[in-house]
Amino acid sequence: MAVQRKRTRRAKYINLYSPFLMRETKHELIGEPIESEKGRHQWARCTRSRHSQLINLDIIEAEQDNKNKAIVELSREDEKKYNPQDEYSIGDVIYHSVWEDVGIIKAKEVLSTGGRAIVVQFEKIGEKKLIENLTTKK
Repeated sequence: MAVQRKRTRRAKYINLYSPFLMRETKHELIGEPIESEKGRHQWARCTRSRHSQLINLDIIEAEQDNKNKAIVELSREDEKKYNPQDEYSIGDVIYHSVWEDVGIIKAKEVLSTGGRAIVVQFEKIGEKKLIENLTTKK
């Protein structure tokens, strides 16, 4: 008598906006995708609030592709060399010497530690978060 093993599926996670927590959180994709005339849908459960929502996988994958392949046209005359101690504005063009890449600042965020970060879309490496206005305490 052969014992049939239960097929285990490695969990897949995705970052989505959680309407319950009103911010982007990590969600686990549960079940199998459902095919319909409007595309592929699947349930996603928030790892923090445990609330589930039905998502359209086709739309999310298209947004991810657009986000990763964003074309950034920069005017290099205005570029500033990135320094974590400096303060920047949205729309500023910066050059990161370690990555040897130029990017434009898309957004600014406040970190949980009270520090500040900038979201930069680079030409070669895509979107990255960098520290801004870093002060050292003595």
